[in-house]
Amino acid sequence: MSLYKLLMPQMGEGVIEATIISWLKNEGDNIAEDETILEVATDKVDTEIQSPVNGIIKKLNFSKDETVPVGEILALIETESDNGSEEDNILPEDQELDFDTVETKEVEQQIEIQKDNPSNKTFTPLVRNIAKKNNIDLDELNTIIGTGANGKITKRDILNYIEEKKSDFDQHIDSAKKYSFKSAGDEIIEMDRMRKLIAHHMVDSKRIAPHVTSIVETDMTDLVNWRNRIKTGFQAKHNQKITFTPIFVEAVVKALKDFPLVNSSVDGDKIIVKKNINIGIATALPNGNLIVPVIKNADLMNLEGLTKATNDLINRARDNKLKPDDIQGGTFTITNLGSMGNIIGTPIINQPQVAILAIGLIEKKPAVLETEYGDVIAIRNKMYLSLSYDHRIVDGFLGGSFLKRVSDYLENFDTNQNI
Repeated sequence: MSLYKLLMPQMGEGVIEATIISWLKNEGDNIAEDETILEVATDKVDTEIQSPVNGIIKKLNFSKDETVPVGEILALIETESDNGSEEDNILPEDQELDFDTVETKEVEQQIEIQKDNPSNKTFTPLVRNIAKKNNIDLDELNTIIGTGANGKITKRDILNYIEEKKSDFDQHIDSAKKYSFKSAGDEIIEMDRMRKLIAHHMVDSKRIAPHVTSIVETDMTDLVNWRNRIKTGFQAKHNQKITFTPIFVEAVVKALKDFPLVNSSVDGDKIIVKKNINIGIATALPNGNLIVPVIKNADLMNLEGLTKATNDLINRARDNKLKPDDIQGGTFTITNLGSMGNIIGTPIINQPQVAILAIGLIEKKPAVLETEYGDVIAIRNKMYLSLSYDHRIVDGFLGGSFLKRVSDYLENFDTNQNI
């Protein structure tokens, strides 16, 4: 017999912890492979965790409502020793589990020399992974004082540093509150956990990336007329509506193929150009918060496929039915300001991506058109597109060219196609 370590899994991009909603099994209970053992919640989704093995639950290490970091041991399951690829999670049956010892050994086994680091410090993969998840670059990591051997940064050091940053943020908010004038009858609303995390994410993005925004105006007249012509037939054929969102996604995908550097992320002094094109769709939730479900491999879908994928993700987001995999892996984000009646905006980049596109309201405007008989004024459907991008790697020429290419794809949309 052996003890299997059930770990808190990665629950989404940038998510480092989850809160236990309920245990569905108790110590001493039998558990079958793929049977749900507990339910957890993150700032983005609620989900179930299944057991990957058959066995008997020997120990539950956390209680309901406790918040558990990714990678921590949730439970120990007594199981048969032959577990194939799961062998790294098995403890010998005669080994008493000492969490401090296990953590220390795992960290020591992962120690490696930090390449391309101008300082003399070395970092374990565990520390580097925590830093990456919290948008701490190499320069910032080098400023942390380590308490380990020879000044090495331990897991506790970096977690304390992150907590201090959070505390500084909270103190900044508290300080702002002190100077906020309150009147009798003012309503005070405490941020919920999701709103606090969104706030931290947005503040970190502005701190990490120097934002630049470029704007173009796009003539959507032909596209609007095409959608008006086919939308009734599309709904009858596919039992769902066709909105402009999948059309925007299609144009963005084409432009990302033309300018692949915009489909990338930054890791220290390295640029990671993504192989896959995964488009995040910023979606407002009924409670006022925001979530970004992701269309995976959007470059492999036609317009019909993009329409179905978009509708599915947005509907499940609003019904709180997204899975952790639905919100991770995004390489570029689109946000639709026009749905709120806004004509233009300067969105904040969704880290660790390097650009985000905001779609403005489509509205009728008088415009000057060039014809073979001379210039004329006509009523056209116009829209502003605004692209915020990370000036560390996306310069104005690249950002502006990419944005113009998206606009060109929309203006030259094939209006003869039927879907």
